[in-house]
Amino acid sequence: MDRNSYIIYIIDLFEKNNLGHLIDADKAEKLYDLSNLLVETNKMTNLTAITDEKDIILKHFLDSATVCDSFLYEWSILDVGCGAGFPSLPLAILRPDLKITSIDSTGKKITFVNRAAELLGLSNLKAICTRAEDLVKSDREKFDACTSRAVARLNVLAELCIPFVKVGGLFVAMKSDKGLEEYNEAEKGIITLGCNLRNKNELTLADETTVIAREIYCFEKVAHTPMQYPRNYSQIVKKPL
Repeated sequence: MDRNSYIIYIIDLFEKNNLGHLIDADKAEKLYDLSNLLVETNKMTNLTAITDEKDIILKHFLDSATVCDSFLYEWSILDVGCGAGFPSLPLAILRPDLKITSIDSTGKKITFVNRAAELLGLSNLKAICTRAEDLVKSDREKFDACTSRAVARLNVLAELCIPFVKVGGLFVAMKSDKGLEEYNEAEKGIITLGCNLRNKNELTLADETTVIAREIYCFEKVAHTPMQYPRNYSQIVKKPL
């Protein structure tokens, strides 16, 4: 699609998926530029398996947008395992009031996120090449919310993310339509880590040819996370809470 067609298409798709309140022409232009940058960079560096223009809109941009309304004005957000910048890059475009930190252990992906943020003028986003178990030593309970998409099962993800969240903040887990199974196995550990389920949002996203189901789990931090968590990653994976 050319630039004008893209802007019209993405605004229309956001509106059809009940996300129209998040988008305008300026934001759609930034998403167009991000899509081009992602595709061009991906030719040299493997960042994502999703490279079709319409698939990027549906499976990266719209999917990332589903968490936008979870966060209050000017909240600080941590995106754990951001990969090539999802949901953090679209989130920074669609919610410029948020202060977003993205982390991933793959240097080439963090390089891309920082370059994209600079080229798109996203001063509200910074990306760091690190692991959650290392960053938590300096940034424990520092963020208003922590989110993550397609990183690990919930019983592992919770121990990586919840220690970063302030009491009163949120841990927002982005899951497919199989999220309930993961929640059931993770519920006890989530309570141990200091969170309770606030709400679960089931939704579908669709374009002309594809429909995808998503579940967004919002957990409220009601107590401080015990200091022995998170454990080493190998321990978390071997014996989840």
